[in-house]
Amino acid sequence: MSFLRPSVLHQFLLTSISLKWMPCQSWGFLRWPGLDGFFRLLVLVLLWSMCSEIRFIPSSSMYPTLRVGDRVFIEKASYYIRSPAINDIVIFRAPKQPGTSEEVVFIKRIVAKAGDYVQVHHGSLYVNGKAQREDFIAARPTYTSELTYVPEGHIYVLGDNRNNSYDSHDWGPLPVKNIIGRFVMCWHRPSSCR
Repeated sequence: MSFLRPSVLHQFLLTSISLKWMPCQSWGFLRWPGLDGFFRLLVLVLLWSMCSEIRFIPSSSMYPTLRVGDRVFIEKASYYIRSPAINDIVIFRAPKQPGTSEEVVFIKRIVAKAGDYVQVHHGSLYVNGKAQREDFIAARPTYTSELTYVPEGHIYVLGDNRNNSYDSHDWGPLPVKNIIGRFVMCWHRPSSCR
């Protein structure tokens, strides 16, 4: 036995101890988790698909908050618990209008809720006669709209790019039942999301 080389016994002890700490020492971790694991995965996928959605922004109607090409994460469960609030960004099915189908989906910001009076004039949005301070819009609106009452079960939505948005100033208050979900976050271009 040489004193310069480790003995076979020493080498065996070192390798057997180190193998125990290696995460992939056997391929047993690739086994099928069984029926229980499959059902857990199935429940997780079903909950994910029922309570959330990922969408793509196709237009500049919400610029500068959201830009064309951004991906947005939408949650669908919170409006079963609470009512839509002012300044929530919502995704909804388009109200019935000539030239649009029911499959068309929009994303806009809630600016007024049921019982409010809304009007756009002199480049500002007025809710219940008070001008709203809106730091998030692209430019002041160049259009004017008549005083509109938002009935029960409806909301009033406008795009942040007010002069380039097809929204409630065109078709009127939106029924709450048309809401699909609430905007939570966006990615793809994180610097563009607020």
